[in-house]
Order: sequence, then structure tokens, then C-alpha cells
Amino acid sequence: MNIYLVGYMYSGKTTVGRQLARRLNYRFIDLDQAFESHYRTTVPLFFQRYGEAAFRQLEQKELHLTAELDHTIVSTGGGTPCHADNMDWINAHGTSIFLETTPEELVTRALKSRKQRPVLSGMSPAELDTFIATQLEQRLPYYRKAQLSFPAGNPDIELLADLLASHGITPKTESSNE
Repeated sequence: MNIYLVGYMYSGKTTVGRQLARRLNYRFIDLDQAFESHYRTTVPLFFQRYGEAAFRQLEQKELHLTAELDHTIVSTGGGTPCHADNMDWINAHGTSIFLETTPEELVTRALKSRKQRPVLSGMSPAELDTFIATQLEQRLPYYRKAQLSFPAGNPDIELLADLLASHGITPKTESSNE
């Protein structure tokens, strides 16, 4: 059983994913990092050279490779669930969790982040606020298809682990099959 984290950029998918993986004794994969490793380029550079359509097609292939794994937390890209049938595929191949964040939280995190996203570069705080609020609103219908939702403003990993346990997902023990 894999767990797929979905949500907007800066919602904490990678941070929560790593912490949850440690808590549950699962592996952790960041889909963007897997893409970059597999294709030996960065996501922004790939976008610039080949465009979004080519990226989304290869991103979907990376997503589908996760079906071969078990006991893995997968942090998806912010746009991953919003393209093709990715959200339906995610729900068919594991447990999906939408990390809910407000536009205000996302803007605050974007302004404080050391990892800047090319799509946001050069934006003023007001432009950033408008862009994030608009794009988040467009993506919410996809994110809300997740089987579970969890408030990610100040995530409590123990509370998230308890939520998963209430849905039958418990830490992997040494005797669990890989």
C-alpha cells in the first residue's frame, strides 16, 4: 500500500512525506526528484526546453512506476493530480491525502522559501497572492478527489498517523512484505 500526498506547491508534501515515512517505517519518494534523477535535468529546465505537455506525459510515466512499490509515501508535484487521469489513478493505486492549505499560508511559505519556483519568479507579493489564489482555486476540484484531507498549516505527524490508522494504515513492521 502506497500513500500519495497531493496539494499545491508549498503545501508541505515533501516535508510531511519525509516525516510520515519515518513515522510509518515507509520509503519516501518525491516525484519531482524522481523525474529529475531519471531524466537527468531539473523540472524547470525541462519545462523551458520541452514545454508542459512533454513534462506532464513523462511525469505520468514516473507516477505509474510507483505502482511497482509498496509501503512508500509519494509526494506528487502540485500539478500532478490535475492532468490526464492522474488523480483517479492515484486513488486506484493507494491512499491519497490532500494537504490542505490556505492561499495566505501558501504565499507566506513562498515568500520565506529558499527554494524558489521559476513560475513565481519576479512576482510582487500582490501578484503572488493573486496567482496562487487563482491557481489553487482551479486545482481544488482535483485535490478534493483525495480519499483523505489533512490540514497542513501546522501539520501534526502523530495526528496524521492516527488518521491513517483509523483507515487501517499502520506502520510497517520488519515482518511486513516489501
